[in-house]
Amino acid sequence: MSLSVGDDGLARPAWAATDPLLRDYYDLEWGMPVRDETGLFERLSLEAFQSGLSWATILRKRPAFRVAFSGFEADAVARFTADDTARLMADAGIVRNRRKIDATIQNARATVALREAEGLAALIWSFQPPATPAPQTHAEVPTSSTESLALSKELKRRGFAHVGPTTMFALMEAVGIVDTHLVGSHRRGSSGVWTKDGSRA
Repeated sequence: MSLSVGDDGLARPAWAATDPLLRDYYDLEWGMPVRDETGLFERLSLEAFQSGLSWATILRKRPAFRVAFSGFEADAVARFTADDTARLMADAGIVRNRRKIDATIQNARATVALREAEGLAALIWSFQPPATPAPQTHAEVPTSSTESLALSKELKRRGFAHVGPTTMFALMEAVGIVDTHLVGSHRRGSSGVWTKDGSRA
């Protein structure tokens, strides 16, 4: 699976070439740097909910997730009670997985606690590698890395849950910490974080 050139003449991976929702996400958001607490907490939460599901499913439910989880404001989610958990488990607009819901609330509390140290954004970005992959095909895109494993371990040590190395690598891809856009894609090297050859910008 490699690149597909769209009607607009732009090259994208096959997963982003047909579905308009995925195409817009790929063109406008995926891989662009996110450095604020709320943005990172949202993406960390959504990547955890995505585990075992397609990203398209999560993206379609994203507006409902934002309503259900108070815009992913960590302070608000950290105050969720058993009544909120029951409400979320009854909400057909989101993924009703008790383990993932509990983890999101736990992670909100851990995010708030991190403010007494370096904060969520600084912690996550401290695991940016010195270079990023340069995949030619989808098969060459890694699913984890030394840095995602280290980030997973550190987040768990800080009280986070459902933050395995594969999920953390997906987060790192989504927020620009690594650039796994295929070589030749119109988005390769467009984040301002990485160059097209995989070195830091």
